[in-house]
Amino acid sequence: MNIYEEALKLHEEHKGKVAMVSKVQVNDRKDLSLAYTPGVAEPCRKIAEKKDDVYKYTSKGNTVAVITDGTAVLGLGDIGPEAGLPVMEGKCLLFKRFAGIDAFPICLDTKDTEEIIKTIKLISPSLGGINLEDISAPRCVEIETRLKEELNIPVFHDDQHGTAIVVTAGLINAFKFLNKKFEDVKIVVSGAGAAGSSICKLLHQMGTKEIVAVDIDGVLNRDDIETYNPLKKDLMKFLNPNNIKGGLKEAIVGADAFIGVSAPKLLTKEMVATMNKDSVVFAMANPEPEILPDEAKAGGARIIGTGRSDYPNQINNILAFPGIFRGALDSRASQITEEMKIAAAKGIAAVIKDEELREDYIIPDVFDERVVKVVAKSVSDFVLKNK
Repeated sequence: MNIYEEALKLHEEHKGKVAMVSKVQVNDRKDLSLAYTPGVAEPCRKIAEKKDDVYKYTSKGNTVAVITDGTAVLGLGDIGPEAGLPVMEGKCLLFKRFAGIDAFPICLDTKDTEEIIKTIKLISPSLGGINLEDISAPRCVEIETRLKEELNIPVFHDDQHGTAIVVTAGLINAFKFLNKKFEDVKIVVSGAGAAGSSICKLLHQMGTKEIVAVDIDGVLNRDDIETYNPLKKDLMKFLNPNNIKGGLKEAIVGADAFIGVSAPKLLTKEMVATMNKDSVVFAMANPEPEILPDEAKAGGARIIGTGRSDYPNQINNILAFPGIFRGALDSRASQITEEMKIAAAKGIAAVIKDEELREDYIIPDVFDERVVKVVAKSVSDFVLKNK
């Protein structure tokens, strides 16, 4: 069987991947009276008197909802909420496996932005955090922005920010290994949607002065700004300072790093050859990257990463979201800020000691048990220090 047949068999055998597990036993009448009526009335009264005690007497503080509308599931596109459920279950499994967080999959049968926002707000009292997943751009940005403004619990769109955090962590170590600095490099980002926009913003926060973004219509430039959606217009506040025009071929010349969150086979080895000396290529389109590692190497790239587990330097969101939510929940953060994302990226990068860095080892393995602990502590320490 190939991987798809095996996965289908696994899902059918287990009828999904997650289940509810009780924390307490109910084996006799005493157990029942403590866990439910009449005893349960007392924590209810305490919470009614002081709402914040919900964190003391319930599972809210360790509970995250993984929420989608099914409009941008993996590379499959708009396949609907039911078809998105296996991915949401998988994300919940990862929350539990890597960070000990109880997560629940919720698939909404609406694409209406206002309905999604309202629904999430209505269910938020039982949740410690919200992980938005596989919602199409630019709606995902508006939904997250509004929820961050209107709720007092962490809201995180992983497709945007998880990718940006892990990319940044990889670049921190790659540039350290190559003796380059963020403020001195040129970075080209292929893809200006949810993930690409968040990557650009985080790299800007890291001090990068020259970031050029390319999408299906070519290089984002100031002359075309009136044709862009609000997401792209916002990026143009700092993107493309030299106002380069054209496509990826023109943008990549003299670049120190290429970050691909777009489509297969967009980057050629000839393009890589026009990049700066000791270049970095993170080609993360899945399942087939913008350029295969062997071709990127043939073009002269020094450090290469992909989103795949069968090549070195896997840029995988698993390195980010479990630790970020663990740290945010532990510190009772009300939101996840840009500074917390940078703290997480630096935490991931710091797992690898300077003397351990190699061309094929600039990002930790997804099963490295140190990662979640380091990221959680980095985020939690930052929150508590700034409260």
